Amino acid sequence: MREIAEALNVTKAALYYHFKTKDDIIASLTEDRIKSLDALVAWAQEQPRTVETRRALVRRYSEDMTRGRDHEVMRFLERNQTALQQHSKVMMMRERMTALISVLCDADDPITVKLRRSMAIFTMHAVWFVLRDEKVGDEERTEAALQLALELIDSAEERPTPAEN
Repeated sequence: MREIAEALNVTKAALYYHFKTKDDIIASLTEDRIKSLDALVAWAQEQPRTVETRRALVRRYSEDMTRGRDHEVMRFLERNQTALQQHSKVMMMRERMTALISVLCDADDPITVKLRRSMAIFTMHAVWFVLRDEKVGDEERTEAALQLALELIDSAEERPTPAEN
């Protein structure tokens, strides 16, 4: 907790006033993200399973990732995977991501289609990890990821070749 307080430039007492344990900090970081994923999945489940819906879902996910500090939460979780892999809130995040992917894909989709659609979502994450040292602004980074994610969604709609089935 001392290291966290130092990183935040607050006193340990101030940190303990808001959070009793490190688990409380993790819960606080993930709760808003879980709520936004729940809302996104609920919206998608009410929509027809069309390319327009999948494109809208990717756009909404991109907006969620860049609104507030969600991408920073995802970066924190990625950097601390080993320590957090059994944390109940992190497991809930994984469940929400699985639910999100399930509304993008149909059970009988070829594996390449499932992979393209899944990678569209993970592109929104990868842009923060893969290009972290690039001298690119957040807006440009987000726009590039969204463009690629939409291309992946569109390419999944193209008829797969026999080798892809």
